[in-house]
Amino acid sequence: MPLEVLQRAAAEMTNWHDASGNPSGMGVMEMSHRGKAFGSIVQQAEVCLRRLLAVPEAFHILFMQGGGLGQNASVPMNLCGPDFGKPAVDFVITGSWSQKSFQEAAKYGAPHIAASAQESGFHHIPEPGSWQLSPGARYVHICSNETIHGVEFHTLPDLRALGSDAPLIVDFSSHVASRTVDWSRVGLAFAGAQKNLGPAGLTLVVVRDDLLGAALDICPNAFNFKNIADNASLFNTPPTYGIYMAGLVFDWLERLGGITAIEARNIEKSALLYQTIDSSGLYFNPVQPSCRSRMNVPFFLHEPALESAFLQGAEQAGLLQLRGHKSVGGLRASIYNAMPLEGVQALVAFMRSFERTRA
Repeated sequence: MPLEVLQRAAAEMTNWHDASGNPSGMGVMEMSHRGKAFGSIVQQAEVCLRRLLAVPEAFHILFMQGGGLGQNASVPMNLCGPDFGKPAVDFVITGSWSQKSFQEAAKYGAPHIAASAQESGFHHIPEPGSWQLSPGARYVHICSNETIHGVEFHTLPDLRALGSDAPLIVDFSSHVASRTVDWSRVGLAFAGAQKNLGPAGLTLVVVRDDLLGAALDICPNAFNFKNIADNASLFNTPPTYGIYMAGLVFDWLERLGGITAIEARNIEKSALLYQTIDSSGLYFNPVQPSCRSRMNVPFFLHEPALESAFLQGAEQAGLLQLRGHKSVGGLRASIYNAMPLEGVQALVAFMRSFERTRA
């Protein structure tokens, strides 16, 4: 979370002020989600996000609950109608999160793996021209940034150029609002807020209008996208404080210069870190350079026995949470939007110092 967002939220903890600076006399957590005050908060958050991400009017912006894992179930339940699996749903498996999406969808039918990078250890993205897409598929699912394996789609696939009319479903949880989105190639995108948008508990869904109204009968009303869209994200009690915090983050991004500015900053941060890794004799990153993530940078030591010393020294230097995911090991730096360039510079300085002392 950006520091100035946290400071503003702290100042308004017990007395939220509207856009004109008028005090409400209560904190956001005390408000009714049906009240005028919160209504203005959720409306402003939606307007600001639509402007930031250049979301076309043909798309609904939904503020929901359940996180990315919840959407792994909600998406197939909302888009597959009464005959899931007939025709198929296609998945491109590029890491742990797309695997989880595929496994969850299998509870509702028989999804098809159109392509997988598992044999390479998820170190690349299969070329779209090699994907085995199903004729008449309900949709094609990708995870556009894999947090664990550090793989990112830098360009969304154009399914029409591949001969498919299926909508593209994008799990962009871990790089949402870090770069521009080509909405002409997207049918639905979803994201947990906790990486770039706000605190855990809020989930964002951006869904094209023509994809609403095809839910399975078993889809809970509170997770039916059409219900949420028809009620402006207020069908049930939403994560009110999460929406408020996300709205503050959207405002921060706009004042920073918008998505163009934050993307440039993210490119600078990640380039510095990858350059340090690639020029090192101690560290390495196994991901194909053309699809390396700007948000999540896994790296390993050629001498794995030094990992404990690295992590201990990093913690003493104030650099925290650098241990890699337990499923892959090694180290990982997550450099989301709120991480300033100075933070990456501090990490790079420590990495270089650590390597020199071990030379």
